[in-house]
Amino acid sequence: MRVLLLGSGGREHAMAWKISQSSILDALFIAPGNAGTRNFGKNIALSLNDFNEIKEFVLQNQIDMVVVGPEEPLVNGIHDFFLADELLRKIPVIGPQKEGAKLEGSKDYAKEFMARHSIPTAKYASFTKETLEQGLVYLEKMKAPYVLKADGLAAGKGVLILESLEEAKLELYTILSDNKFGDAGKKVVIEQFLSGVELSVFVLTDGDSFKILPEAKDYKRIGENDLGLNTGGMGAVSPVPFAQGAFLDKVTNQIIIPTVKGLKNDNIPYKGFIFFGLINVKGEPYVIEYNCRMGDPETEVVIPRLKSDILDLFEGIATNTLSERDIQFFEQSAATVMMVSGGYPETYKTGLPIYGLNNVTDSLVFHAGTTADGPSINTSGGRVLSVTSYGKNLEIALAKSYESIQKIEFDGAYYRKDIGFDVVK
Repeated sequence: MRVLLLGSGGREHAMAWKISQSSILDALFIAPGNAGTRNFGKNIALSLNDFNEIKEFVLQNQIDMVVVGPEEPLVNGIHDFFLADELLRKIPVIGPQKEGAKLEGSKDYAKEFMARHSIPTAKYASFTKETLEQGLVYLEKMKAPYVLKADGLAAGKGVLILESLEEAKLELYTILSDNKFGDAGKKVVIEQFLSGVELSVFVLTDGDSFKILPEAKDYKRIGENDLGLNTGGMGAVSPVPFAQGAFLDKVTNQIIIPTVKGLKNDNIPYKGFIFFGLINVKGEPYVIEYNCRMGDPETEVVIPRLKSDILDLFEGIATNTLSERDIQFFEQSAATVMMVSGGYPETYKTGLPIYGLNNVTDSLVFHAGTTADGPSINTSGGRVLSVTSYGKNLEIALAKSYESIQKIEFDGAYYRKDIGFDVVK
């Protein structure tokens, strides 16, 4: 099988690493990829949202399957583009069509879907510029802290949690009247704040059946003890000790099954990953958000724990035979710690040489924001490297990752030293 994988982050490096191990792989291309993915396939300079350019490459290189890593091409309809094209329609795309991707692309759409199918989530209401006054009144009825979410994709910056009513009102006004988040903020979801521990659960589905992947917990804040600005993720661990047994049964029966059935009942075809951003409130799971793809850095701990051939599972999705495929996991725990550029998530430098990568022997190093300049590997993003290790428990896995991270250097490198602290203490 000749596969094109779209994306350039740590998620795609982990997927390229896993796909390259498949017994049915003939060739792997990654577009655009990074300095790490080139070790598992051929990097190709393609724009993720130029579907005609992707079409040309797919046909010229006899691609048999397209795996979509990030959300943007899915929300923009790459799967629909393939289905509408006579030359492409028989080439499977792993990732939902535009309507299914709206579960991530529109917070309001996702909330309506959950309400329709009785899936537990926080109480909410949605407002636009025209209904701003009602939004301000709605905030007065809420208790602090106040949760405001831009309806559309805002590059991970569209969720605000505010302590004071005055601040919440000002932010609502700024988003709707002053276009703080551009088109993504044309509608705002105001949501009840839920207090609990967050985790992520992932499934693969062909639209009829599904397979549950290992769960993970990621750490979003830049600072230790979960303080400071939100980031794309500073690390992750899997498994999550409390997400077993009765709790996982509740997730399956109250959230996963109603979601997959709901998509089918609503005639929304869905082939690919569903990411459930959950919160455990006193032993009860609630959905905070859906994503239409795998998370990052969660992929860097979930995919290493997958024992099965990932292309065999993708083939099951493409042919609606996922229920017949075997899925197995490694018993070992996995932990990843993210190395980021100094100043991230605000202003940071790029183009900094990275040293010591070849010194790491006990961990997997997944590249998130790197480029290759001949033999030299340089930083090209805020989140640079994800250092993943296995262990018979999370303590051992984390210790290995922290040991490996000491061997890697670039100017201004920063990482959190407390990843996993809350689940292993």
